Amino acid sequence: MSAWVLPDHIADVLPSEARHIEELRRQLLDTARGYGCELVMPPLLEHLESLLTGTGEALDLQTFKLVDQLSGRMMGLRADTTPQVARIDAHLLNRSGVARLCYCGPVLHTRPDRPHATREPLQFGAEIYGHAGLEADLEVLLLALDCLKATQVAWLTVDLADARIVRSLFAGVPVEAQALRDVHAALAAKDASSLARLTRDFPAASREGLAALVTLYGDETVLAEARRVLPPSPAIAQALDQLAWIGRHLEGAAITYDLADLRGYAYYSGIRFGIYTPGASDALVRGGRYDEVGAVFGRNRPAAGFSLDVKELVGVVAKRPLKAAIRAPWGEQPQLRAAIARLRAEGETVVCVLPGHESEVDEFHCDRELVAQHGQWAVRPL
Repeated sequence: MSAWVLPDHIADVLPSEARHIEELRRQLLDTARGYGCELVMPPLLEHLESLLTGTGEALDLQTFKLVDQLSGRMMGLRADTTPQVARIDAHLLNRSGVARLCYCGPVLHTRPDRPHATREPLQFGAEIYGHAGLEADLEVLLLALDCLKATQVAWLTVDLADARIVRSLFAGVPVEAQALRDVHAALAAKDASSLARLTRDFPAASREGLAALVTLYGDETVLAEARRVLPPSPAIAQALDQLAWIGRHLEGAAITYDLADLRGYAYYSGIRFGIYTPGASDALVRGGRYDEVGAVFGRNRPAAGFSLDVKELVGVVAKRPLKAAIRAPWGEQPQLRAAIARLRAEGETVVCVLPGHESEVDEFHCDRELVAQHGQWAVRPL
């Protein structure tokens, strides 16, 4: 095998795509800043016990591990940034009020999380800590939608769910961890026959409620049907009321509900959402409420947020034209160097043609050139 062949699901990003990714990254961060989010930059690697504290088996399996040559301790390359941001909120900022934080950086996965996905996503996210009310859930969802709109993603569909519904149906049911994972998988796949087999020994109310979840997806009529077929429970009633409230406050996107959607179930504690668009193989954005995420760091603060992969996002938005550039000759004359410096200071891209390369392809598609006219350097159209 050639030494320069990259590992599976790892790829170089070449100039055109890299430029597009960087433009999207800047727009996403600017949009988050418009909501009052402060940028944080957690490290790419941490001691393993800190990185995986409280995150569960799924993230453990997705995390690359290595030995620190300085300390001999095990370290991990982050597979998700949210636990790190929760640590920052709990131990470094330590604020008593609301903290709005955002981030954008690479994460690494031991396996791609879906077909054709990269193992090195560029994860952007935003989170609100310190407010338990629905206002925070709505704000992170509106921010996620505004981020996608800012990057010119069209035809958005928001799919809503709530982790409390499934938790309520499991209340008081003794079940082993592996059996619980199997039930979650059957629900996510809407596999009614496997679900019936796995829950045959459950109490009738739990068994029938879980079976009903398989069919509870679609438009807002799903919420009314859920009230009719799910067992009476204050937690379920509250979850359905809050889903309806969130749905009423969303504009500019189609709204659907899928009460059996359990992807990331162990992560979320309340309302959760996915945002979809044609052309993407899965949700572009996933987010929701995860109040327990900071508990392992000693501060169980309310938390809600979302994340997306900028590399995936670049595949579903239209390519943007290059900014018009100016072609200039290479030279040592002080006037020429001053003219080039002035144009660059004004925000122009000036590409100097190095000696002997005058006939090469213009990668920047220059539409103007810097020429000497009447003893002055001036820009003229090509």
